[in-house]
Amino acid sequence: MKQLLNTVYVTTEGAGLRKDGENLVVEVEGTLKGRVPLHKLGALVVFGGIFLSPALMEACASHGITMVLLDRVGRFQARIEGPVTGNVLLRRAQYARSEQPDEIARSILLGKIINQRAVLHRAGRDHGDTLAPDARTALGAAIERLAHLARRVEHENGGLDVLRGLEGEAAATYFGVFGLLIRGDDPAFAFTGRKRRPPPDPVNAVLSFLYTLLTHDCRAAAESVGLDPMVGFLHRERPGRPSLALDLMEELRPILADRLALSLINRRQLTARDFVTQDGGAVFLGDDGRRTVLTAWQERKKEERRHPFLEETAPHGLVPFLQALLLARHLRGDLDAYPPWLWK
Repeated sequence: MKQLLNTVYVTTEGAGLRKDGENLVVEVEGTLKGRVPLHKLGALVVFGGIFLSPALMEACASHGITMVLLDRVGRFQARIEGPVTGNVLLRRAQYARSEQPDEIARSILLGKIINQRAVLHRAGRDHGDTLAPDARTALGAAIERLAHLARRVEHENGGLDVLRGLEGEAAATYFGVFGLLIRGDDPAFAFTGRKRRPPPDPVNAVLSFLYTLLTHDCRAAAESVGLDPMVGFLHRERPGRPSLALDLMEELRPILADRLALSLINRRQLTARDFVTQDGGAVFLGDDGRRTVLTAWQERKKEERRHPFLEETAPHGLVPFLQALLLARHLRGDLDAYPPWLWK
């Protein structure tokens, strides 16, 4: 089993990162704040104005440690990495299958819808009698609708456009009742639907931030097994878009991201004070809120669960790698189909 390496997130404005021997050192105003051995580091993610020494950048590139640069609110800016490795025959198989993507796209979408339904079902059970009768009815209808859509996806032969249409219908159904899963009556956390560019409310801000983190992990996973993260199956290819990373993320985000967002809000680990509203109405996590989410994200990645296909127990943080590995095996012809990760 692959080792789950650390991802270091640096959010303090003005911090400096440098190499000391075979260690990453973090300093703020000349004071040592942290030290991590490079051999235990898988990625480095920095927010805003943070100094990276040339020696550290060279060491990260040579050790295969990806550096991701985000702005202060978590929007992607750049990615720095060493030489790209990969099996040319695997990538040729990937490119060829991207011309006939229906079956792989079907598996990804099926996993996403089943996991969305699992989130609603689990949350409805956890809420118990606290849900109002009309809310319980709406939630039950959404669960049944997602089950119906999953069956349609499984048997649909109308092509990729039809599958994408079913994905859109499933997303509308899922996020149409997502707000019912948020406890409490704080108007700051009212949720009326998924909106992202830019997020107009705290719930969308948390979801967008978590999706950014998950996309990075899925891109790293694809590259680690030799796949091209820019060439996907469900998502259309566009310049600069990591389509395969977005594909891998789809089946994982209901469980790894959406459930974490609900937990942080319902347990009041996040409050309205953890968000900032910019001119124009865009809402983003503030510094304290971002640290809260990052800490919870790292802890969630350590939680273990049995993989339904491999029948092995693995931490959540390794699931993107395992799915990328299964996809590579399918493209090589070792597996008849790509098995999505289903949360049970």
